[in-house]
Amino acid sequence: MKKTFLTVVLCISATMLFAQEEEKKDDAPKEGWTRGGNISFLFNQSAFNAEWLGGGTSNIAGNLSLSYDFNYRKGDLTWDNKVLADYGLTKIKDQEFTRKTNDRFEFNSLVGKQIKESLWYYSFFLNFRTQFAPGYVFGEEPVLDATTGDVIGTRETRTETTHIFSPAYLQLGPGMLWKKSDNLKVNIAPATARFIFVDGDFTDVGNDQAAIDAFNDAGGFFGVDANDSFRFEFGAALNGYAKFEIMKNVSMENILNLYSNYLEDPQNVDIDYTANIVMTINKYLSTNLTFQAIYDDNAIGAFQIREVFGLGVNYGF
Repeated sequence: MKKTFLTVVLCISATMLFAQEEEKKDDAPKEGWTRGGNISFLFNQSAFNAEWLGGGTSNIAGNLSLSYDFNYRKGDLTWDNKVLADYGLTKIKDQEFTRKTNDRFEFNSLVGKQIKESLWYYSFFLNFRTQFAPGYVFGEEPVLDATTGDVIGTRETRTETTHIFSPAYLQLGPGMLWKKSDNLKVNIAPATARFIFVDGDFTDVGNDQAAIDAFNDAGGFFGVDANDSFRFEFGAALNGYAKFEIMKNVSMENILNLYSNYLEDPQNVDIDYTANIVMTINKYLSTNLTFQAIYDDNAIGAFQIREVFGLGVNYGF
């Protein structure tokens, strides 16, 4: 975990140095509202007929992504807002259920008041994250003959493990913002409140003390204890953002969020890093690559990795 964390930090550092060079070309920031966004749809499909001898399974997949910024600047006051939304599905032939490939909603808001004429600001930030649709664990169960009771096959099963607002994460707190531009900034918040909300149905284990202890000893549900519906944490957060052009028609966006909970295991730093690379073909077509790595020991004591790559319909506004 330490090696992976170091790699992520080094990548972000290199990215931000590169971005600083790019930002030298920017004009002075404009006052008032600036708005802009991007929506893209990635589609993948493979099909094989019954006579195809090379092996393969027919499948179809789609992924819809939205990124929208609305920022305000007036004198020494700056207010940055960003919405990120992703949802993707895949259907594989002969599988009973359609499966998610992506599901994310995130809103970020950051207010800053500039300290004299420096790049530093007094700041206050808010971050909210959840998902759109239920998540499942898939398995199989035997199919029995109604007459003989013999096993005649299997069928796919699914068990719901998450859904919208379960979990949902809310972070907020004061801090210090270093901001070169809308495309390059780092916010440090040493007094951050964090709330984790879940549906009580996922934590309901009744009144049996042994069951309660076992549930809590296993880490609860995303860190939320038995028979509770939320968890409160207090710690430090660091949020970094860097976007720059690698080469003509190829842009890279980096988003890094770190959090340490003072109240429990502060050495276990939660990491959420996302890299978005867009290679523009023309006004409406692009190749998109998204890589995301999450480490949150309240959810699972290992890195969660997501990668999406494909040719998509792309529209900027």
